[in-house]
Amino acid sequence: MLIFTLDAQRYALRLATVAKVVRAAAVTPLPKAPEIVLGVLDLQGQVIPVIDLRRRFRLPARGLRTSDQFVVARANDLTVALTVDGVESVLEGGGEPVIAPESILSGTSFLEGVTRTADGLVLIHDLTQLLFPEEETLLKRALARDEP
Repeated sequence: MLIFTLDAQRYALRLATVAKVVRAAAVTPLPKAPEIVLGVLDLQGQVIPVIDLRRRFRLPARGLRTSDQFVVARANDLTVALTVDGVESVLEGGGEPVIAPESILSGTSFLEGVTRTADGLVLIHDLTQLLFPEEETLLKRALARDEP
């Protein structure tokens, strides 16, 4: 798993869903995109929507910083860039969820579970639940309008 931080909280993504990690860059606004989409990024000729995880997790909003990173990953059939404060490490082996998130907090369908590491608990993010169905539809329409 890839462990990243967002507002001092540690999250993880299954490594199989992660394509790469890049330094945060300028984002072009995407009209009519869902609220959690900051805009799009041109990454080696590919237009990739940038998802603001702060909005999804209802964390305090803040602008992108030069120290931020984008985790480029697959969410269902879309490649997206997720805004994160930083990437901490790669956890190999283990990392199986030990606690179902619903047992802790309702409304956390975007989490697969929680696991323990030597440095404490890590929330495992489920990218198949990143976008709500209506958000995914809106995003695909907005991306189709943006193509030449």
